[in-house]
Amino acid sequence: MSRKLLPCLLSLMLAGCAYETPLPSTSQLPPMSMGSNGDQDIAALNLSSWAFASPSRTANDPVNAARAAAAVDYLAGELQRSPRWDGMSVMTKMQMVRARDEVRRTLGVAANAPSQAVVNGLVGAANALSLHDTGAAEQALSSPAFSRPAPQTLAVLNHLPYLQMANVATQHAAAQAYPEDGGCPMC
Repeated sequence: MSRKLLPCLLSLMLAGCAYETPLPSTSQLPPMSMGSNGDQDIAALNLSSWAFASPSRTANDPVNAARAAAAVDYLAGELQRSPRWDGMSVMTKMQMVRARDEVRRTLGVAANAPSQAVVNGLVGAANALSLHDTGAAEQALSSPAFSRPAPQTLAVLNHLPYLQMANVATQHAAAQAYPEDGGCPMC
């Protein structure tokens, strides 16, 4: 009886190993989109952890709010896929995906929207707003990824509420990128 049971158990174990949660959609950040031409991952971590720590930091500052939202969308995929972040806590990576969901709900972004469409829209809006071109910002937020009218999305970016998971995830990710012991996180 045990000889017949062993192949069944092995099949079940292999089937369990084959089941894997798909990785979140990942995007690329356009050059200088996080205000730096250096390391985009670190710039995204720095901006998002600063911006989501308190709503007062982006109040009446839709440029940095849009960039921080784009950073979270980008990081949710990048932290999962890049070997650079293999040492980061799985919990932190999961929190970043939940933060992406929270930010998307707040901005009226479709849950299944490709990350690249979201990042392109938010970075495009931030760039336009930095040039005081509200029309171009609205155009950038008019893609199918955004379900609300662009003026509503801009209003939310102008007064982002406190987003707890975005705060938690970005703080945890930043802390792991800059360990307290001063060691090089990528070495």
